[in-house]
Amino acid sequence: MLKSWTFYLELAARYYVFLILNVYGWGKILGGQFFRPGHFPAEAARLPLAEASGFNLAWAFFGHSPFYIWFIGLSQIVGAWLLLSPKTKLPGVAILIPILLNIVVVDITFQISFGAMAVAATCLALLLLVLFLNLPTLKAIFAILWQPAVSEKPVLKARMKTMAIIFGFLAVIFGFQSLVIWLANL
Repeated sequence: MLKSWTFYLELAARYYVFLILNVYGWGKILGGQFFRPGHFPAEAARLPLAEASGFNLAWAFFGHSPFYIWFIGLSQIVGAWLLLSPKTKLPGVAILIPILLNIVVVDITFQISFGAMAVAATCLALLLLVLFLNLPTLKAIFAILWQPAVSEKPVLKARMKTMAIIFGFLAVIFGFQSLVIWLANL
C-alpha cells in the first residue's frame, strides 16, 4: 500500500534538513566556519574595528569561543539526527527552529551572504512545514498539557504552594546575585 504524498513530502523535508545541518554543524566543529583565534584571515585582521564588515564582526565574535562553536555545532547535529525518527522528529524540530531563526536573523542583520541565508531560511520553512503536517499530533499534545485538573480546589492550593516556593527560591537567587555584584564593585 502506497503512503500519502504528505508522508513523502515530510520525509523529504526532514532528510533535507538533516543533510544540510549535519554539513553546517560539522563544519563549525571542524573549523570550516567562523574566524578562530590563530586562524584569522590577514585582510580581516588588519582592519580597524570600526571599518570591519558585519560579516567579519560576526565571524570573529562567534569564532572567539570554542565552547560556543561546539554548542551550536552539536545542537545542529543532535537536532538534525532527531529528525530521522518519527518518534523524535518533533523534539528535533523544537531544537532546530530557534537555532535556524537565529541564523536567518544573523545572516540578514550582519549581511553574511544571501546563499547562506537562503539555505537557513529554506531549512526553517521546511521545519515549519513538518510542524504543519503534524498539527493533529501537536493539538493532542497541547490538549494533554493544558487539560484541566479533575478537582480544581486541591490543585489550586498545591499550585499556590509551589509558586510560593519558586518565588522564595527566586528571591534567594536574586539576593545572592545582588550581593555578589555589590561585593565585586567594592
